[in-house]
Amino acid sequence: MTDLPEPAPTRAERRLATRARILDSARALFAERGFERTTVRAVAAAARVDPALVMQHFGTKRDLFAEAVRTAGPPPGGSDPEALVDQLLTSLDIKLGGLPDGTLATLRSMLTDPDAADHARRAMGGQIDSLAAALPAAEDAELRAALVVTAMVGITIGHQLLALPALREAPADRIAAVLRPAFKSLTQEAT
Repeated sequence: MTDLPEPAPTRAERRLATRARILDSARALFAERGFERTTVRAVAAAARVDPALVMQHFGTKRDLFAEAVRTAGPPPGGSDPEALVDQLLTSLDIKLGGLPDGTLATLRSMLTDPDAADHARRAMGGQIDSLAAALPAAEDAELRAALVVTAMVGITIGHQLLALPALREAPADRIAAVLRPAFKSLTQEAT
């Protein structure tokens, strides 16, 4: 038996691979530099393509950014308050371990770019809605969910972007132990 050479990738496969390479490069640069300081030329150079090809695939820098930061996370679920707190703390532990470049790009850019702020607002709004739906029925479930989500975002920013020593040096399980009572209080029905 003779080994047959693998067929060359089709044009469609090459196009998809190029698009993925551009997106990977864009995510990394937007995460490192933010929206304002990332150029289409820099993305093209990192992806080893012509800048015109970036524009052909994505249209504008803003469209490229929107595609690069698009993520979908699993919504919190379950009605057991202890399980919900465990799930939130596990999610935070994952975030402290590192974030996808698209998420870092959004966090870096949301205070200086209105579209990045809108993207972050929509993403956090979805997380708040999902968490509020999982909380015991209460008048202020949305407020409590917003407090939990924004606390997690703040902790993530302090750890990942600002590298605050108190957060960077603390083990994730210690951070979880300190946060558990606060998250438990916010996710249980007020008495």
